[in-house]
Amino acid sequence: MKKQLLVIALLAIGSIPLKLKAQTYVADKTISLPGDGGYDYLAIDKVNNRLYVSHGTQVNVIDLATETPAGSIDNMKGVHGIAIDNKLNRGFISDGKANAVVAFDLKTLKTIATIPLTNANGPDAIMYDPYSDKVFSFNGESENSSVIDPKTLKQVGTVALGGGPEFAVADGKGKIYNNLEDKSSLNVIDSKNLKVIKNFPLAPCGGPTGLALDAVNQRLFTVCRENKGVSVIDINTGKVVNTLPIGAGVDAVAYDPETKLIFCSCGDGTTTIIKQQSADKYAVIQVLKTAERAKTLALDTRTHKIYLSVAQFEPGTRKALPNTFKVLVFKQQ
Repeated sequence: MKKQLLVIALLAIGSIPLKLKAQTYVADKTISLPGDGGYDYLAIDKVNNRLYVSHGTQVNVIDLATETPAGSIDNMKGVHGIAIDNKLNRGFISDGKANAVVAFDLKTLKTIATIPLTNANGPDAIMYDPYSDKVFSFNGESENSSVIDPKTLKQVGTVALGGGPEFAVADGKGKIYNNLEDKSSLNVIDSKNLKVIKNFPLAPCGGPTGLALDAVNQRLFTVCRENKGVSVIDINTGKVVNTLPIGAGVDAVAYDPETKLIFCSCGDGTTTIIKQQSADKYAVIQVLKTAERAKTLALDTRTHKIYLSVAQFEPGTRKALPNTFKVLVFKQQ
């Protein structure tokens, strides 16, 4: 019996590093990209296995199979977000400085149309909602959302939001959730009837930016700059059920439903990685060192890699240095 207990104990001890190793992220590689200018959102097209990276007046495209540059969509004025509609083989880019949305072909990367937005100023976040089969741009300066029909490539509506919008996610069942950064609250939008049906306060979250959805557990994860935290929200009640500490200058958050990990990318050069233990129980398991101003990210749920864009800047300014733009790749150890 003693011998059996010893074997069990040794097996248990031996399993601890494996568990820790499975939840630890390390640097994998760096993908250099041409050009200069600022950067914002990243988006993954799972069907075509590509990563789209906003970059100044263009979107850089990376082939995820080889993790090398595959082309670009060019000649815009100030890119922010990218939305993917695989059903029509079309992508949509919010061109903030042009107050327009640019449609492109997902296969060829060629521009199909530039869609001017009416009663809109500063389109930023953008997403495709499969339930309504519409594209929504979230316009920070006009505090509304422009709704586009991806088939006709025309604006078909506007949703008043009541504050400055940031990230948004859809549940696939007719509801879109959208952070209002200046109001520290969360909108629930009816994507068919194009109106806000609920608004939830997010205290203690202040200045919410990124947003991710756990559809199975009906939880939202919102990252907040003012209190340097990530809050967990019950989407049925709007109640904040947990808040955990993260780094400074956060912008994006991603959730991996397979590994139950939450990634919060922060401008202070860290990405906080949190383990979901149950619907309302969470623990910080790693503060991953990335790079200063690497505040946005995309998660590939197939490989579980995360991708963060970043550039070097002139000291004390927000001016990116030419030819320093890159995507940092991190993987599970």
